Amino acid sequence: MRQLIKLKLKILARLIVKRYQPTIVAVTGSIGKTSAKAAIGRVLRDKFRVRVSPQNYNNEFGLPLSIIGAVSPGHNWLGWVRVCWRAVGLLLFKDPTYPQVLVLEMGVDRPGDLAYLVKIAPPDVALVTNVSHSHIEYFGSLDDIQTEKQTLVEQVNNKGLVILNYDNEATREMASASRARVLTYGLRTGADLQAQDLVFNFTKGNYELAGLHCKLGYNGVTVPLFMDNVMTEGALYAALAATAVGLHFQLNLVDIVGSLRDFVLPPGRMNVLPGIKHTFIIDDTYNSSPEAAAAALDILGRIKIETGAHKYAILGEMLELGVYTETGHRAVGEQVAKSGIDGLIAVGEKARDIIRGATEAGLADDFIFYFDKPQEVGKFLSNRIKAGDIILIKASAAVRLERLVKEIMAEPDRAAQLLVRQEAEWQDR
Repeated sequence: MRQLIKLKLKILARLIVKRYQPTIVAVTGSIGKTSAKAAIGRVLRDKFRVRVSPQNYNNEFGLPLSIIGAVSPGHNWLGWVRVCWRAVGLLLFKDPTYPQVLVLEMGVDRPGDLAYLVKIAPPDVALVTNVSHSHIEYFGSLDDIQTEKQTLVEQVNNKGLVILNYDNEATREMASASRARVLTYGLRTGADLQAQDLVFNFTKGNYELAGLHCKLGYNGVTVPLFMDNVMTEGALYAALAATAVGLHFQLNLVDIVGSLRDFVLPPGRMNVLPGIKHTFIIDDTYNSSPEAAAAALDILGRIKIETGAHKYAILGEMLELGVYTETGHRAVGEQVAKSGIDGLIAVGEKARDIIRGATEAGLADDFIFYFDKPQEVGKFLSNRIKAGDIILIKASAAVRLERLVKEIMAEPDRAAQLLVRQEAEWQDR
């Protein structure tokens, strides 16, 4: 049944793409896909009818559903029948409101995934955000992941555009495989679209989130970029990628940066939330990899806190790392020790290697705690934290640390709005 639905979705989605001929912006990468996708939607939505693939609709089921404009019915086979009928209706009766632009996230778990997805939705614009150790369990090496991601680049014809993160070497190298024009973005000198002179305003007193700003340079022109609601370089990379897409659509650079001012990262991605007892939570629970965890810890380390307050890092195990599992977790532990964290709370068996890495890097045992399950952390933490403390929470999705965030956030009744994985299909897992 599953394979039959998969085949029907593939056929119907391909036919819809051919009938409506939307411009397809395809986004892939080990880190930052969803944030980039959201930023692109923000930039384009004022000028075009845009559909951004929702949530994690980035696989052989989610991608066709994004094209059809339907929600997954889960295990309800009658629901799948209705999805197929919706697709047939789009084919039989032309919908004048169908999106002009589809911004589609293309995820990769195993070799061959991207080749399957690009056959459904051949990209006009391809964005590769990053190549890192996520899902390396099924690839064996970073080179293999790079080869898989490069599939997207190779599929863009000479009339399209390939957008690459210049600061990630494996991504930057893909330029040689492109038939299309290549536009790079990043913080380093050499990027076509470069951000400079970053100022992170979250270091102001009382942890007031005043966002970040920088200078954005392109083709000899420099404009200021203000982002009031974000606090990470990850958000800036998303904004740069979205700017590159906007330029391809011939939008004015000043208009593009103006639209990004109120950009907000999706739930579970370095969002600052008020916590119980007048604490602050950095909710980064969407997913994790060693590189992403190290970046989050770097941000936590740079936040200035009040005298007497403490910084806690609650880090769950990271999955699908294969042979890199121990090394990756230990590297994160080393970053904890370097970041000036006052308390490390590791969750899950694999996270013991985070503790080993932190200990070897000099973090004292008095600052380290371990729990097998996230359900055990809430009570411990609520008894320990005090006003002014700031708490980073991050792990692979399967660890479900968003449940811990809900337990210690000041407004749990807003969880459906503020946290990741609050849909009914997740609540039952």
